[in-house]
Amino acid sequence: MANVRNLKKDINYVLGDIIEAVYVWEYTNTDKDTKKSEAIIDEAIDTFDDLIAKVNDKSVENKKAHFKAINQELETRGRALIEKINKL
Repeated sequence: MANVRNLKKDINYVLGDIIEAVYVWEYTNTDKDTKKSEAIIDEAIDTFDDLIAKVNDKSVENKKAHFKAINQELETRGRALIEKINKL
């Protein structure tokens, strides 16, 4: 089950780094409104909760394909969040 553990770590690290990048942006841009950046943090937390729930789902028949799909979803949702950070 090391694959599941590594997938959970990847989800944690990727979304944690995204949240950290938002905090850095807020710290360096104290004169700007933080409503959009806070929305990005909330979306990252929701993404984390959603992906971890999918990883912990025990009713999956093809686990390899399921975990591969979760990894793909992490990548696409992570890139979308990074794009939002870049547009701030």
